[in-house]
Amino acid sequence: MECDLPSGWYSLSDPDSVPSPALLIYHGRIRENIAEMVRTAGSTAMLRPHVKTHKMPEIVRLLINIGIEKYKCATIAEAEMTAAAGAADILLAVQPVGPNIDRFFELKRRFPFSRFSCIADCGQVIRELSVRSVNSGTETAIWLDLNTGMNRTGITPGKQAAHLYRLITELPGLIAEGLHAYDGHIHEHDLSVRKQKCEEAWSGVTFMIDEISRFLPGKVRVVAGGSPTFPIHAAREGVETSPGTVILWDYGYGSGFADMNYQCAAVLLSRIISKPADDLICIDLGHKAVASEMPHPRVKLCGFENYEFMAHNEEHLVIRLPKARNMKVGDVIYCIPWHICPTVDRHDTAWVIEDGRVTGQWSIEA
Repeated sequence: MECDLPSGWYSLSDPDSVPSPALLIYHGRIRENIAEMVRTAGSTAMLRPHVKTHKMPEIVRLLINIGIEKYKCATIAEAEMTAAAGAADILLAVQPVGPNIDRFFELKRRFPFSRFSCIADCGQVIRELSVRSVNSGTETAIWLDLNTGMNRTGITPGKQAAHLYRLITELPGLIAEGLHAYDGHIHEHDLSVRKQKCEEAWSGVTFMIDEISRFLPGKVRVVAGGSPTFPIHAAREGVETSPGTVILWDYGYGSGFADMNYQCAAVLLSRIISKPADDLICIDLGHKAVASEMPHPRVKLCGFENYEFMAHNEEHLVIRLPKARNMKVGDVIYCIPWHICPTVDRHDTAWVIEDGRVTGQWSIEA
């Protein structure tokens, strides 16, 4: 007996043209998500989208074509990809240390028409960047990275942080660009609670703005937030926002943030490669094809209910589901990732889908 496999917006008219496992991206949905991002921000002027989710120059060019000039990156490779795509203003949102300082200055040399900046949170790195800037005859723009509660990077807002900002203004070769405040620890599903947590974290930023204003005239620039707090920071006047996941969206954010109007634009195409028991299927969606840093569910099976993940290995994902006995080896299974950012990183290319058809492939260069 054949299984009546589910179909929907994600289904391909010719799935046999795509080997599995594969990352599919839906061009129309990406454009709609970008439009929603701009609507939330009010304009393109205060947007600094994070490229860490998609890592594709074609998406950067889509953004450039609608007037977005500023971007945020998590790695040197992402910064290189973004500059090569033609971006004018690129923030490296990780403090460069060791050989990455050399790589950062090499980026500045190779892409003179892009303006690069970076974050920093300690005097040692700030002083080293000053020396390198003077020796290379260039200026380096630095955003002071604040720890507003995530406890991953940054300096806690306070007198010491203000002193560090003053140091940036005083050392030769450096430009104090502003404050960087990433609040990735705030992901409450209830919008009112999320807003409350966001305001509590933001109090440290306002303290820093007041402190800096004591010794430095003019407006203090701020880059703040990720995707969950994007709508909250977008409502603040003069604050740059850096959403990333909104462009592709995923199952985790889609099931957790009902107040955000984005569509899943990335799907994994997988196939049944074995049926080890009547109620089990094994698909080719192992750790190497989907992010596995979180507990299950790591994917949502499109069109299926009442399934259970039994085992997940490097090349295999074993699933128990009632319809298994009526399915056959080779059947296509579409899955929406729980966490899209590290899932994209597991693929070299993405298959571009328009109206159910493959129209090309985009390289995941970063």
